[in-house]
Amino acid sequence: MTTTQTADHSDVRATNLAAVLSYLRANAPCSRAAIAAGTGLNKATVTSLVGDLIDRRLVRETQQTQNHVGRPATLLVLDGSAFAAIGLDVSARGLTVAAFDSAGGQLLRWHRAAPAADAAPAKMVAAIAALARRAVTTVRNSGRQVLGLTVGIPGLVSTDGSVVVAAGLGWHDVRLKADLIQALGNPPYPVMVDNDGNLGALAEHRYGPHAGAEDLIHLTGDTGIGAGVICDGRPLRGHLGYVGEVGHIQVIPGGPVCGCGRRGCLEAVAGIPAILDRVSPIGDEPDPDMEARLHELVRRAEADDPDVTKVLQEVGSHLGQGIAVLVNVLNPGLVVLGGSYATLAPWLAGPIDKELRERSIAPDAGGCLVTASTFGPDATAIGAVARSLDRLDAGRLPTL
Repeated sequence: MTTTQTADHSDVRATNLAAVLSYLRANAPCSRAAIAAGTGLNKATVTSLVGDLIDRRLVRETQQTQNHVGRPATLLVLDGSAFAAIGLDVSARGLTVAAFDSAGGQLLRWHRAAPAADAAPAKMVAAIAALARRAVTTVRNSGRQVLGLTVGIPGLVSTDGSVVVAAGLGWHDVRLKADLIQALGNPPYPVMVDNDGNLGALAEHRYGPHAGAEDLIHLTGDTGIGAGVICDGRPLRGHLGYVGEVGHIQVIPGGPVCGCGRRGCLEAVAGIPAILDRVSPIGDEPDPDMEARLHELVRRAEADDPDVTKVLQEVGSHLGQGIAVLVNVLNPGLVVLGGSYATLAPWLAGPIDKELRERSIAPDAGGCLVTASTFGPDATAIGAVARSLDRLDAGRLPTL
């Protein structure tokens, strides 16, 4: 009985700590009284919780500021001096790593070329581990403790952190989490692996312009086309965690071969690599630098190159077909075009909207808004950081 009571008390305190942290993220600087009023907690509880957060260097007091009425109030802000989280994105663009402190301040953001597309998974894992080690060292040298490392992958990720298949990377049954833990020397912080679409959706839900949206989908296509889903305010993961593989909806029967081995998948005709291959001059060897190819694609689109605008029109229509399936099944309020789709949104938005409205069962596409991400290619890395902060956001506090 005592154990149950202790567990119940711990859970209640964690819930209350999460509420205080959430209020501070949205409203800091603010007073203890404002937190009590905003969260519905009594003042004594808030005082105790804030004291715990200050002791753990997650919150700090600022200078006293005179209220409009009454005594001066000591204001509180988040303190990012003690802890940080790291997120890493693996895609056809290369490897991107970001680290943010627990108050939301960015500590680093690096991008590196990845090993060649035909490199063995072990070589890619080694490159991921090397970049992660460098980021961890930088965070620790800043005097902060690493709360976690999360890696985003464009493919099916099992609950044990193995990559079942990532067609765009040519991966099958790669024990990424286990291999990374080994390569990093069994680190004291948690290592997690998640689908890039899931992490992109998490970034939008927590930090984007529509933060807090109860039902949203984040669509990315830089390597494989994937959709991260927030449903009723929570990530939708499914039975084995394989939600969101919209890229393998068949849109052209008998069409181009997809990396999954099937023909006519959305990914094979509307993924970013497929787009770049279609607009590359015939006979030219493709530039291995994907960023350079994207820049050239945008330049030609802005110049109204008819070959490019025709391809983007067709791609937008295909994406609209895929999005319509998601809208009919899930009825999201928001679909966010992430990664390079955000850059190409001026040319994709029109045909996407047309297909969506023609193919959706509900009037006006069920009230769904399609918009471009403001995070661009960094959404997965930002979402990976957020994933590493899950325990903190849930009120499970780290120890110094």
